[in-house]
Amino acid sequence: MAESRYITAPIPSTKMPKGIPYILCNEAWERFAFYGTRCILVVFMTKYLLGPDGALDVMSPEKTKMYFHLFVSAVYFTPLLGALLCDIWLGKFKTIILFSVIYCFGIAALVLDQTSTGLTTGLVLIAIGSGMIKPCVSANVGDQFGKSNKTLMETVYFWFYFAINVGAVVSQFLTPILLDRYGARIAFGVPAGGMVLATIAFWLGRYKFVHAPPAGIAFIKETFSGEGLRAIGKLFIIYIFVAVFWSLWEQIDSAWVLQAEHMDRVLFGHELLPAQIPVANPLLILILIPLFNMVIYPAIDKIFPLTELRKISIGLFVIASGFVVSAWIENRIAAGFAPSIAWQILGHAILASAEVMVSITCLEFSYTQAPKKMKSFIMAVFFLSISMGDLFIAGVNFFIQNDDGTSKLEGPAYFLFFASLMFVTAVIFIFVAKGYRVKTYIQDEGLAL
Repeated sequence: MAESRYITAPIPSTKMPKGIPYILCNEAWERFAFYGTRCILVVFMTKYLLGPDGALDVMSPEKTKMYFHLFVSAVYFTPLLGALLCDIWLGKFKTIILFSVIYCFGIAALVLDQTSTGLTTGLVLIAIGSGMIKPCVSANVGDQFGKSNKTLMETVYFWFYFAINVGAVVSQFLTPILLDRYGARIAFGVPAGGMVLATIAFWLGRYKFVHAPPAGIAFIKETFSGEGLRAIGKLFIIYIFVAVFWSLWEQIDSAWVLQAEHMDRVLFGHELLPAQIPVANPLLILILIPLFNMVIYPAIDKIFPLTELRKISIGLFVIASGFVVSAWIENRIAAGFAPSIAWQILGHAILASAEVMVSITCLEFSYTQAPKKMKSFIMAVFFLSISMGDLFIAGVNFFIQNDDGTSKLEGPAYFLFFASLMFVTAVIFIFVAKGYRVKTYIQDEGLAL
């Protein structure tokens, strides 16, 4: 069918946009694929990676953490390229469909080849596919709303994040079991199937949701206008502080998994696999999202006005305390004790609370603070903060490696380093946030049908 049959602007309405279910379904399956793949990478690289001759050729923990975070950094750097391609030329729909297919091929490479060659090929394609679609999907949520129903946007971003964590919960529980019982081919194969379903779900919604047309040269003009540059500059300063937040949070699938290997993982009579422990995070998110939205935020708002930047500020302090817990756990391990895995789950609860306050808030805040033709690009700049956080982790793990295989930040010192860094950052952010001036941009509406 001709592209003119697509809806190109929000329809005036006070109801929920019709395309939202397709977007949420796509996001749930895509996150199922991503987190299902991501959560077993560290275990795969340290226990299952093969050499060219088919024999085991695994990596050391420090090297694994370095390569893992380089991969995640790439995943969150490529959104910049995706946003430019989307906003200038292809538009969100074509960009998402094209790179979703590349994404599928990336996970398929891990299914077909468990050597370093297959690992490198797969992770490069996943980083390109996942990263290029990421700013488009997030901005596409906001594109569905006009002035008539903009009050529903906050609710939908909560549901969007809810969909992310539904996919993450299922895959992070399932794929470690598949890896342990059936090997890497099956463990990576299931997320590959999830990504195929994500692509199909998005394609089926093509006549239901708004297709904001690419801005072309107008994007360039707006981006380099005084208003565009001010918006980027203001938000980028915020994102520098948020990058430190991600340098802590992103370690739940690396340093925290490696820590879990040395803990008593029996919970309610069942022994959990190390790579399954991070499932606590998305599972807790599903509980905490409505709790924060309906109870905690209203309660705080009665004490003082709870703006978006104040939510982020509180979240930065909260995540620092989570790494104090992990440092205490590491101290107990070093002393020869087996603390229960419940202590690390407590740490996950703290990190999940911080995530609700920082990550969800940043998604909506990034969209509303971006000029109309720069929505995907600003989302990409936000995702760049995650990339910077992971690049920082990779750099730290590179420099702390000694020639004899030991680390300059052994045991609790590693976690206390990140906790201290985050606390100092959070204090400085208070003063930066006070100087930020909020300006909101919402898409124009089209004609009613």
